[in-house]
Amino acid sequence: MEVHVGFPKLLQMGAKFVGHKVQQYRLSTSNTVIVETKYGRVRGLQRKTIYDGELYYAFEGIPYAKPPLGDLRFRAPQPPESWDGVRNCTTYNEKPLQRNMIMGLMEGSEDCLYLNVYAKSMESAKPLPVMVWIYGGGFQKGEASRDLYSPDYFMKHPVILVTINYRLGALGFLSLKDPKLDVPGNAGLKDQVQALRWISQNIAHFNGDPNNITLFGESAGAASTHIMMTTEQTRGLFHKAILQSGCALSAWADTPDRNWAYRLAQQMGYKGSQADADVLQYLSKASARQIASVDQDVVTQDEMRSFYLFAFGPVVEPYETSHCVVPKPHKDMLTSAWGNSIPVIVGGNSFEGLFSYQLVRNDPWVMTHFDNIIPNEVSEACTPEQLQQLVRRLKQVYFGDEKRERMELLEALYIFSHRQIWHDLHRMVMARLSYAPSSATYLYRFDFDSSHFNQFRWLVCGNRVRGVSHADELSYLFYNVLATKLNKSSEEYITIERMVAMWTAFAANSDPNCYVTDSAKWSKVEPTSNGAHNCYNISNDMEMMALPEAKALAVWDTFYKRESLY
Repeated sequence: MEVHVGFPKLLQMGAKFVGHKVQQYRLSTSNTVIVETKYGRVRGLQRKTIYDGELYYAFEGIPYAKPPLGDLRFRAPQPPESWDGVRNCTTYNEKPLQRNMIMGLMEGSEDCLYLNVYAKSMESAKPLPVMVWIYGGGFQKGEASRDLYSPDYFMKHPVILVTINYRLGALGFLSLKDPKLDVPGNAGLKDQVQALRWISQNIAHFNGDPNNITLFGESAGAASTHIMMTTEQTRGLFHKAILQSGCALSAWADTPDRNWAYRLAQQMGYKGSQADADVLQYLSKASARQIASVDQDVVTQDEMRSFYLFAFGPVVEPYETSHCVVPKPHKDMLTSAWGNSIPVIVGGNSFEGLFSYQLVRNDPWVMTHFDNIIPNEVSEACTPEQLQQLVRRLKQVYFGDEKRERMELLEALYIFSHRQIWHDLHRMVMARLSYAPSSATYLYRFDFDSSHFNQFRWLVCGNRVRGVSHADELSYLFYNVLATKLNKSSEEYITIERMVAMWTAFAANSDPNCYVTDSAKWSKVEPTSNGAHNCYNISNDMEMMALPEAKALAVWDTFYKRESLY
């Protein structure tokens, strides 16, 4: 999860960060507004958007739960306590404790359960549609802040945008089997549930419509959104969903039991037994910063090569509680999920695998071990002979050569696009067609390849690599610290207008079609005889097409038994 950048780029980013902070200060006004919530009054600030200086209201750092400190560490969140007077909510609170993705330094706070509400207007003829954002970051990184997710583009439209913090890493996802300890795991997901409850109860005070809430997220945030569609804890708390480059069927959204908690304690110097109670006692007394500084180091190189990317993420909870979110495997929850009744946008980017550029470049072993690419749940059920047959099938579809012995870097990353993201999205679409046939499902493929504005690719791959990486679409939804102010006639600005218009249209009307789709209507996914779903391709032009990845994804289908696909 760490990204290494050279010193010149680091200087460039430092300059951007300082400029961003100055710019954000200048976009604030002196006008404040006070709103009554269920738990007390909050003071917000009127701010201006980066383009055109349009006014909106920002309420940042609102507590939606008690601080998860002391006995609440690792445990489900509790509702916040009420306060007297007016709480100042004119700037965002600290991010959840984490190791900075670039510098490796510790940042954030264990006291992190806050959300931000951005309102285009506080009064209107009818309440505004609400959009709730869950950030990605592999359940290890992320923050609800204007540094990464500034609302400027959304605030050109009549919506309410809410961004939420949730706990990360071991502090958010440590899981123990002993029911007496009440640490079954998924505290970070339970933070999201608690935030949705707060929003449902309070958003009307901010001119939001509690009966028209869209939940959306990217990567781990998309998987979280999908989990929120399946757990009974959230039934009725939102009414539509957008999943960007992730879903609950992704292997990385289901952390296997590999004795992670004990291994974490050992990493920190623990010498005691493997008993859950002893491990918890040790970790409860430890510094939160120490836990967050080493929780990613528990994973071995061999585990990383087998795509166990992190130790602490969503789990099937080992026993059920009143706050249980994942009582059984995600796939088994799809048939009867309450989320089958709501409309969904789902999609990904055309070269998702660029996300792993540094990881694969720095470990050439990956490029010669094809058998490790086969999904773990598939390979573990195979004999060695069956596994090699699947490997030959994989080589044939990607290289037309069953005897290929080595991949080039970009070839490996293209396969990773399908292994890590696209095949699971494809499985989700098939599940929706089977289990939610009367609810709209819209599939997109983001393929806008800017030379300078696809910020995540620039960060991870440098200036010379092209393609639309995992997380690149975020550049066109949120203003952030790496963004530059664009000429309004540029293709990049037009793409921002298109993306935000479609997303907000869906939030308002359950249909992404609007003025920007006049030239090419976005159709719902329909069953096809060959399984090649129709998708909306978003590039310099926008058009409906058969999903270009369909042929390769059909081969991945053959790795599974039908009942294991969805």
